[in-house]
Amino acid sequence: MLNLEARKRLENLLYIIKLFQVPDRRYRTKEIAEQLGVNEDTAGKYLRDLSLSGLLPITKEGHDWVLLEGAMTPQLELSLSYPEAVALYLAARLLAQTQDEQNWHVTMALKKLVDALPPSLRKREEMLLALLNFEDSQRPDKSGIFFALASGWVLQRQVRLYYEPPHRRSFECLFHPYLLEPSAIGRTIYALGYSSMGEARRAYKLERITRAELTDKTFEIPEDFDAATMLRQAWTIMYSDEEPVRVRLRFSARATPRVLETRWHPSEEVKKNRDGCDWTAIIGDTLEIEPWIRGWGSDCEVLEPLALRESTIKHLRRSMRMYGLTAPETRSPGTFDPNLFRRKD
Repeated sequence: MLNLEARKRLENLLYIIKLFQVPDRRYRTKEIAEQLGVNEDTAGKYLRDLSLSGLLPITKEGHDWVLLEGAMTPQLELSLSYPEAVALYLAARLLAQTQDEQNWHVTMALKKLVDALPPSLRKREEMLLALLNFEDSQRPDKSGIFFALASGWVLQRQVRLYYEPPHRRSFECLFHPYLLEPSAIGRTIYALGYSSMGEARRAYKLERITRAELTDKTFEIPEDFDAATMLRQAWTIMYSDEEPVRVRLRFSARATPRVLETRWHPSEEVKKNRDGCDWTAIIGDTLEIEPWIRGWGSDCEVLEPLALRESTIKHLRRSMRMYGLTAPETRSPGTFDPNLFRRKD
């Protein structure tokens, strides 16, 4: 059933944003409530949500809500054909599906795209929008963090990040966002750029950023930052400053049709053989390809590089111990087995 309350909330938020597009306007919560036809508590919640999420740069001065000094609500003018609008809608839907957290910027973008569709499609797609109207308080709201990163990227302004990496202490740093990139496999968004922590280029995962603040300090993207080349070597978004490595995998005949259905990496080469196929790619960092390899189970064997093969074997042995299984004794090909020619009784 269509969530009418969710749709109404989106419409009210967009209406408030449009009100503040008029320069130097000041509004009291009561005025907003009267225009929306809601009570003051609801209107106040809308205004606070817009302010905290970064969707609308407003603050309260006494009893009035006003735009922050020097702030504005920029609007992008875009003219699209129906196929182009649908293409953007599908891209936004894919992004929304990768988000495990609340992000009102993604929701609002989808709402505006849906509003631009013909009425015959609009009614159906509004049902999907209701799913994105997050009201689950247990899901963290990353709207403010996304706002700071997106604004820092577009305006080339430094962002102060508070980051919690796994198995390490949290830290604070100044970050220059060179690029924001979604990861379908990791179901997340990565921010790539220069970090004052280590004074090097880093990739930070959105879920691990606990707070982000847009600063007034500007930065320049270095001329040697080649996003296209970097991402061409990356598996999802992971990359390193080391030399790219050649990864070669062998897939079973059962898995080969599925492997051939998708282009998994820009540099991949696939060669069919009698038992299935060999898949080869040049990858900058193998860290995040490991879960993908494991997902194929016994239908995928790592041939190269040796370090990745050994890492996969160690994982399999840990899994066997967890399930109470015993791995058969392995022998080196160059070791003589004295039992090989022993007569069986």
